[in-house]
Amino acid sequence: MRVNGKLVSDPEFPVRVGSDRVEVAGLETAPAQRRVLVLNKPRGLLTTTRDEQGRDTVYECLRDASLPWVAPVGRLDKASEGLLLFSNDPEWAARVTGPGGPDKRYHVQVDAIPDAAALRALSQGVEVDGEMLHAKSVELLRSGGKHAWLEIVLDEGRNRQIRRLLAARDYSVLRLVRVAIGPLQLGTLAKGAWRWLEPAEVAALAD
Repeated sequence: MRVNGKLVSDPEFPVRVGSDRVEVAGLETAPAQRRVLVLNKPRGLLTTTRDEQGRDTVYECLRDASLPWVAPVGRLDKASEGLLLFSNDPEWAARVTGPGGPDKRYHVQVDAIPDAAALRALSQGVEVDGEMLHAKSVELLRSGGKHAWLEIVLDEGRNRQIRRLLAARDYSVLRLVRVAIGPLQLGTLAKGAWRWLEPAEVAALAD
């Protein structure tokens, strides 16, 4: 494959639709239609295209489908679950994951029952390893025994942000499920199942 006349061997090399010239076997290709799918990621899978240690990735859920090339939009760590997007358009993906992109909403089970003051402290943030971490909002969904479910909304994406934020306040995460990105809800999509987004859903995330 050549991009703007230069040989490229990386199949994930980002190109700008409408401005970069892409050639395969000497023939110029037409811009691909933007495609976006949503997966309900199960726990225990890595969000990556390949793993050097041979561990299972999110592509296990897509293995039996005849799909065009799509890459994860952002990521969920191995122990996390829920709504994960894939797209063939890196530029669109960057708008979803970058500054100014849609909020991400999570339901998080912790090993304690935070009071109102503790919830406010999580929203106000805490410095971790020289980095200020905070949530846009934190609400108590329900509690019972020694555990509680929180709804945490983020308006930025940092590596393992929720887990690090909660650990700094001495909470352990028992489960972490992303339930929404902007207006897109995980809804009743079964664990490990996926579906294509409708054009209106794609536009609502990042036009």
